[in-house]
Amino acid sequence: MTMPKDSIIFGYVASEEDYVDKAVIIEEGSGGHWVYMVLKGRVKRKKKTPNGIVTIDTLKEGAIFGEMSFLCNGETARTLTVVAEGLVRVGIIDAGQLEKEWQSQSPQLRELITALIFNLDEATQKAASLIPK
Repeated sequence: MTMPKDSIIFGYVASEEDYVDKAVIIEEGSGGHWVYMVLKGRVKRKKKTPNGIVTIDTLKEGAIFGEMSFLCNGETARTLTVVAEGLVRVGIIDAGQLEKEWQSQSPQLRELITALIFNLDEATQKAASLIPK
């Protein structure tokens, strides 16, 4: 999802990190519960498949990634690898503030949003497995 940098989401950024070209920001299979926003540059989302590692997409400034781990309270492994494409600056979303806002939503809305994101992740997994080497 791409948002303008001056959007309300930018107010959730607690800290920033810089990465050089090809640096791994998130490693598939690793732990962690951080959610990130691309502040400058681009990142590639990659997936391990039976046919090798494939690039799922490229995210630009304003895009958010790492949300699956947040929704699972950091209890599941990361489902994709995220790699810097050129020089990249990411914002780390304030997990406490995000959690507070998330919990203020109705249980029904949280369940709906979680289901939508999991459905999208499942579709991404299936699509990635179909990409030839």
